[in-house]
Amino acid sequence: MPPIPRASLRVAAAQAEPNTGDIAGNAVVAARLAARAAGEGARLVVLPELFLPGYDLATLGRDPAGTHLAADEATQISDIRLDPLRAVARDQQVVVVVSAAVGYPDGRRTNSVLVVDRRGGVLSAYDKQHLWGDEVEVFDPGGEGATLAVDGWWLGLGICYDASFPEHGRAAADDGAHGYLCPVGYLEGSQHRRDLHGAARALDNTMYVVFANQVGGANPFRFNGGSAIYEPEGRPLRRAPDFGEHVIVADFDPVELGRIRQAHRMLVDRLPDLGTGRRLCRA
Repeated sequence: MPPIPRASLRVAAAQAEPNTGDIAGNAVVAARLAARAAGEGARLVVLPELFLPGYDLATLGRDPAGTHLAADEATQISDIRLDPLRAVARDQQVVVVVSAAVGYPDGRRTNSVLVVDRRGGVLSAYDKQHLWGDEVEVFDPGGEGATLAVDGWWLGLGICYDASFPEHGRAAADDGAHGYLCPVGYLEGSQHRRDLHGAARALDNTMYVVFANQVGGANPFRFNGGSAIYEPEGRPLRRAPDFGEHVIVADFDPVELGRIRQAHRMLVDRLPDLGTGRRLCRA
C-alpha cells in the first residue's frame, strides 16, 4: 500500500455539453476547460463520460470509424484531433482525464478513460467494466481496474455506472487509492443517486472522489450536471450547478486524508469473507 502523500494536489472537475460526433470540436472545448482549470492551479482535471464523441449511443453504434479513437497494442492513442488537449497538458503541466469511445486492434470497442499526461502522451487507461442499458449493444466491458499515480497520489479510475457498485470503489481503495476519479453521465431525474453515489464511495473508502458530469442534451439523454468533489467523509468540497458549463476546483489534502483514515478505519477493520457462514433466522 502506498503511504499517505506528502503534498496536496489541486484537482478540477469540468462539466460542459459536447457536440455529438465531433471529436475535434469537443477536444478544443476540453482543452479550453483544462487550461481554465490549470489557470486556477489545478494539476489534474477530470471531464465527463464520453465527452469527446458525445454520449449518443445511436451515433456511436452507427459510425464507429468517426466516433471512436484508435488505440494501439500498448493502448496509446495518436489521433491528431486530440492535439489541442496534448498542447494544454504539455504547456500547462496538467494531467487531463477524459472519456472517449475507443477501438482496439483486436476488434474490441470500449467506453474508456483517457489520460493525457504532462508530456502530451495519450493513454487509454481504463475501460468501463459495468455497462449500463443499451451500452452493451455498442461496447465491450473492460476486464480489469486501473489506478493512476499523480504526484504521489494514487487515484482509482471508474466511469459512471461503475460507481453504483460499492465493490468497484473498494477495489480501488484495496489497491491503495487515495482518491477515485469518475467521468459520469447522470441523466435528468437522477440527482439523488448522483449525489448519493459520490458521497457514499468517498465515505465507504475514506478517499477523495471526483464526479465530472455532462450537462444539456435532448431526451432521453438529457444530463443533469452537478459535478462534485468529495472529501473522504463524503461531504462535497465543491459542487457545480445542475445546468451550464462550469469548472470547480478543490485540494486533496494529505493531512485531512490521514486524519480521517485514523478516525474511520473501515479499510483495515473490514472482516474477510462476510458473505460466507451466514445463518437463517426465522421469525
